[in-house]
Amino acid sequence: MNRLHPETICLYGGYTPHNGEPRQIPIIQSTTYKYDTSEAMGKLFDLEAEGYFYTRLQNPTNDAVAERITALEGGVAGMLTASGQAANLYAIVNLCGAGDHVVSSTAVYGGTFNLFDVTLRRLGIDFTFVNPDCSEDELAAAFRPNTRAVFGETIANPALTVLDIEKFAAAAHAHGVPLIVDNTFATPINCRPFEFGCDIVTHSTTKYMDGHAAAVGGAIVDSGNFDWMAHADKFPGLTTPDESYHGKTYAVDFGRKGFITKATAHLMRDLGAIPAPQNAFLLGLGLETLALRMERHCANAQQVAGFLERHPKVSWVNYPGLKSSPYYALAQKYMPHGTCGVISFGVTGGREAAVRFMDALQLASIVTHVADSKTCVLHPASTTHRQMNDAQLEAAGVRPDLVRLSVGIEHVDDILSDLAQALERA
Repeated sequence: MNRLHPETICLYGGYTPHNGEPRQIPIIQSTTYKYDTSEAMGKLFDLEAEGYFYTRLQNPTNDAVAERITALEGGVAGMLTASGQAANLYAIVNLCGAGDHVVSSTAVYGGTFNLFDVTLRRLGIDFTFVNPDCSEDELAAAFRPNTRAVFGETIANPALTVLDIEKFAAAAHAHGVPLIVDNTFATPINCRPFEFGCDIVTHSTTKYMDGHAAAVGGAIVDSGNFDWMAHADKFPGLTTPDESYHGKTYAVDFGRKGFITKATAHLMRDLGAIPAPQNAFLLGLGLETLALRMERHCANAQQVAGFLERHPKVSWVNYPGLKSSPYYALAQKYMPHGTCGVISFGVTGGREAAVRFMDALQLASIVTHVADSKTCVLHPASTTHRQMNDAQLEAAGVRPDLVRLSVGIEHVDDILSDLAQALERA
């Protein structure tokens, strides 16, 4: 067959049942796997044979779903993690150790910012945060001799900044390091960062991929395009023998799959942030309708954003699908068929009016979550980003009065009606 379209990959990617086998990906709810000889199992521990021996490292259900996401992104290898936070942690720590440095966009999810600016700093990994709208010269000035990666989000949560992937990829490659992009909000349905020079993609699969607020999870996908050996001195964990794994040199012994092999064999072994097979199964079900849902999310959000932009009780609206957005041109370049279902806006009257508006909603829910099938709202400055001071909030694009609206897949007229009555009471 010709190359499958994303809509088809959502249904079939990663799993092909044979005669008499389950049509749906089976849940392999087992921690261990039996072998007839010690030699056979020993080869698995030596990474000389493929197979399963302990679910903390790999599981058939998890791997099938990871392969589906990998196919959607157009990568060579992928893995699931227990959460999106774990995915970003693994992606960074797989490349960096104490004394290393990362360049990151300021416009990132609050949990990611705290992971970088607090937790990983305490482990000795330093970060420089740059405005995603910075000039090429300003971006280049952020690099140091010990820089090991660049990080950004396709569409920032909740600022909705659109990353200029090609600009950030060019800067990363000019300094011999990979670009890591969190593609959670766009999903590979609307953007495939590898096609624009990105090297590694991460996801919080908890969001649109699962789509039903049913299972927390994360994923990492490697493009296989970054030449680790060409920059061997920067990445000794990939380019020199790993004595904790029988002297394997991941970038040599596993080629284009070396990054994911190391993340699985080393980090998952040691840190253990593995998803339960049941959660992976639910994620696989969610992926089957991802393309359909994203189309509806984006269509609804486009109408809602236009409604909010015209409403007299709304002071400002930020949605990259609006022509008034400063990121409209970048959105058209990287996501011409749609961006996401998340809108940020301010209610006239500031924080107090925003609270009144949210409390008056009848259909939409006030929840910490975002990007699932039901419409929901949140005030990030007092919840997901509450650890940031005002300056950090401004740098991340999170205004104190910002309301994050995640538009669901309900009938758009019902969503608009709920927003209209709540705004009248704001």
